[in-house]
Amino acid sequence: MQSHKAFKLLLWCSCLTFASLLGQGKGEKCSKYSPTLQQTQVGFGSPPTFTARVHNNCPMCPVINIHLKCGNFSQALVNPRLLKVISYNNCVVNSGFPLSPLQTFSFNYSHPKYLMQPATWSFQCE
Repeated sequence: MQSHKAFKLLLWCSCLTFASLLGQGKGEKCSKYSPTLQQTQVGFGSPPTFTARVHNNCPMCPVINIHLKCGNFSQALVNPRLLKVISYNNCVVNSGFPLSPLQTFSFNYSHPKYLMQPATWSFQCE
C-alpha cells in the first residue's frame, strides 16, 4: 500500500513537471518572434508627425509588459495609456496590457523622430 501511494505521488509530480515544460516550450517558441516597432512619417509639417506601430510577431501567445528604449521621449506628446514614460529610455506600451498574437498597437506623436526599439517584454503562454 505504501509503494502504491509513492507511485501515485511520483506520477503526479511527473505530470506537473511535464505540464510546466509544455508552457516553457510555447514561450521558447515565441522567443524567435520578438515584438517589433516600426515608425512611419505621416505628417510633414513642423514638427513632423509619426505613427509608431508595435507588433506582436508571435502567432501563438499574447505579449505583455512591452517596454521600449525611448530616449528622452516627452510624456506630453502622447496619452500615457498608449505610451507611458517611466524614466529616461524606459517607456511602457499600452499600460503593459497584452497584445494578442499577431496584433499591432499604434500611437501617433508630433515631434522630430525619436529612436525607439523594444527593450523587454514577456510572452503569456498557457
